[in-house]
Amino acid sequence: MSAQDSVAHPRFAEALRALGLDVEVRRFPDATRTAAEAAAAIGCDISEIVKSLVFEADGVPVIVLMDGSSRVDVERVRQELGAEKVKRAGAELVRETTGYAIGGVPPFGHVRRTRVLADRALLDHDVVWAAAGTPHTVFPLDPKTLIGHAGGALVDVRERTA
Repeated sequence: MSAQDSVAHPRFAEALRALGLDVEVRRFPDATRTAAEAAAAIGCDISEIVKSLVFEADGVPVIVLMDGSSRVDVERVRQELGAEKVKRAGAELVRETTGYAIGGVPPFGHVRRTRVLADRALLDHDVVWAAAGTPHTVFPLDPKTLIGHAGGALVDVRERTA
């Protein structure tokens, strides 16, 4: 059993194996449910954290990968998808769609194949950090590889700052 197997969520460890990815999964004693908590624990900039957020677009789950310093512009997501209504998914739908609890959702390795939108700002970094299936675990990966494994479409869906 490798170190990643002992700390990553078992489903996510299996996803890493299936993809042939050998990444360092780090476990923290305190939960890193928020981007700010994760960045502080890792010692990186908050924008290097990848948030895997689940939304409902006309009742259909969609995952948005967003950097930790930005917020998703729901209207931009709606336009991108051509949906009538987009809203944040509740905890039950998040777990049903991904197999993980809010605060630990990784960018890939979900129980259901789900459409993924990846905000282009993630490409501003050489390495980004994402949850490894639990609120206590994270892993680093270059953003192009991460988005590729997530099957993410590159979009601009973050809120614009004034």
